[in-house]
Amino acid sequence: MGEQTEREQATIAETRQAVAREPEKVGPRLSLAKALRDAGDVVGALEQFVAVLARDPANVDALEGAAECAAALGDAERADGFRRVLAALRAQAGGDHPPRHAGATAESSGTDKETREEPPGDRVAQSGVGFLRKPRLRLVTRGDPFEAGAEHPAVTLADVAGMDAVKRRLNVAFLAPMRDQRLRKAYAKSLRGGLLLYGPPGCGKTFIARATAGELGARFVSIGLSDVLDMWLGESERKLHELFQTARKNAPVVLFFDELDAIGQKRTHLRHHAGRTVVNQLLAELDGVDHDNEGIFVLGATNHPWDVDAALLRPGRFDRMLLVLPPDERAREAILRSCFEGRPTEGLDFPRIAARTQGFSGADLVHLCETAAENAMEASAASGVLRPISSQDVQRALTEVRPSTRPWFDTAKNYALFANESGVYDELLAYMQANKMV
Repeated sequence: MGEQTEREQATIAETRQAVAREPEKVGPRLSLAKALRDAGDVVGALEQFVAVLARDPANVDALEGAAECAAALGDAERADGFRRVLAALRAQAGGDHPPRHAGATAESSGTDKETREEPPGDRVAQSGVGFLRKPRLRLVTRGDPFEAGAEHPAVTLADVAGMDAVKRRLNVAFLAPMRDQRLRKAYAKSLRGGLLLYGPPGCGKTFIARATAGELGARFVSIGLSDVLDMWLGESERKLHELFQTARKNAPVVLFFDELDAIGQKRTHLRHHAGRTVVNQLLAELDGVDHDNEGIFVLGATNHPWDVDAALLRPGRFDRMLLVLPPDERAREAILRSCFEGRPTEGLDFPRIAARTQGFSGADLVHLCETAAENAMEASAASGVLRPISSQDVQRALTEVRPSTRPWFDTAKNYALFANESGVYDELLAYMQANKMV
């Protein structure tokens, strides 16, 4: 992301204040999402659009913005999920008008489909203005969604730079007893459980979840808001139940809930009964009252742990919260070397660059590398002679790329200082004090 103009910064700061004053209102948060998008902060904008959808699942502007941002980030599957919900809303409200993003609807996907007739009025859909009656014709997609979304990651924890505390906790909670049955039996260690990763965006929460599955040789299933959210009453709960049921049959499995604050938001913050029942269903599945969750390890990631329902954080569900911080200097150097590997370079002082990128997330470092490569490519195109990426290109990139984590710490500071009675944010507070953020 390039440097924001003063006007954009002022607009964003003003809308952030409005959100802080009235965090449950959709309007200010939607304005913040649009301001971030217009300023080029696609990651931040997507986060805010998703937060709007958690409060108002049928908000068309938020669905459009979320689809646009997800597509811009290269997450085509997630963008398609938002667009399908949007298409269904438009069809219901406007008499089957085609969606704005035509090529992304279910009709244009390559899946095997059939159309079946259902009795009118058997279910209703919740919208921003009430409940919508379900149409008579419903599109049904054949195939196992678990199989479609499952993967066997090739990366392992050895590929993760830094994050030693997170790796240790993962090893104690799941990896060691999984590998050594003798230890597991001796200490009666269960293979069920959960872990919530939280921290600023772009710091590798998703990557370490994927690496955990790769370490196990287990299936990894990433579950986002679009995989659960459905406009028809009761469908979201059914989707959650089917995901866990299939995971139980295919254990060992790592289920990864991205943006857990959107799916498992505090029920006191939810305006609609439908949103509260989704949280209730998730609680029931994690408890496994009627089923055995042995071999199912649940990882969650969130940028806003303070918005997650407290019931999800008790032992037996998401047992522990672990802070995923921006990479330290050693990890930043490793990330930079990996990013520049395979590109023509000359005279790059990686330790020096790492020392100058304090506070950069992993995503920021990748963006820095891409920007430096673009600078060299631009000069090569102008001269007609291919030249390697130099320290001057990186220096120029450092003037354009800024760390994206600071706004998150500005928000997190209030919780670390004034909402930390249980000590859950002690690690965050210690980091901020060490880096003179408080």
